[in-house]
This record gives sequence, structure tokens and C-alpha cells, in this order.
Amino acid sequence: MGIIIWLLIGAVAGWLAGNIMKGGGFGVVGNIVVGIVGSVIGGFVFSLLGFGSTSMLGSLITAVVGAVILLYIVSIVKK
Repeated sequence: MGIIIWLLIGAVAGWLAGNIMKGGGFGVVGNIVVGIVGSVIGGFVFSLLGFGSTSMLGSLITAVVGAVILLYIVSIVKK
């Protein structure tokens, strides 16, 4: 059951980050990948700042922030 929730958080985080950064999602698989990579980045950034998430909402926020950072870096590299 944990992997399903992990994938759902990744999908929602990727979709939200896609809407925040460029106005659209990336499809289900793309959203999951962006969300999962974003959660790793967000977890790293938040741990540097001394924050940690203990709930599903905290995990979602961490993943969204990380995914937005990821998409911002990708947009800079693509230019």
C-alpha cells in the first residue's frame, strides 16, 4: 500500500508543479517521475534548512517544492 501512496503523491506533486511552472501537466507517467524526483530534491533542500515532514500533507508540500525547483532548473538548462 505504501508504494501506491508514494506514486499518488508523486503524480499529484508533478501535476501541481507543472501547473505552477508552465500551465500544464506532463501526463501520468511524467507527473509521477517529476514528483518523485522532486520529492528527493525537496527532501534534500528541506533537510538543509532543518525541516522535515511527518505527514502526507508535509510529504506532498516537500515534493511540490522540489518538483518546482526541478522544473525551474530544467527550464534554465533548456535555454
